[in-house]
Amino acid sequence: MTRLLIWGLLIYIGYRIISSLTRPKKSVTGQTRERGEATTTHRDPVCGVYVSEEDAVIGRLEGQRHFFCSHACLEKFREQLDHTSP
Repeated sequence: MTRLLIWGLLIYIGYRIISSLTRPKKSVTGQTRERGEATTTHRDPVCGVYVSEEDAVIGRLEGQRHFFCSHACLEKFREQLDHTSP
């Protein structure tokens, strides 16, 4: 009886492995194209986190937009600019 359970388990695991290898893979870019929600991401210059334009806190410096993950990173960026300016 135990052998039968072990063989059944091994067959089931083998089936799952083979079916996962033969199934077509879903790509992330394909999903965003299907939904029409392709978004642009930008790297936060302070902490390095990637953030989408929709969720970003935007700061401007000399007409150029900078994208931040939070208001705290925006404030740190401003403080760094204050310390580096003459």
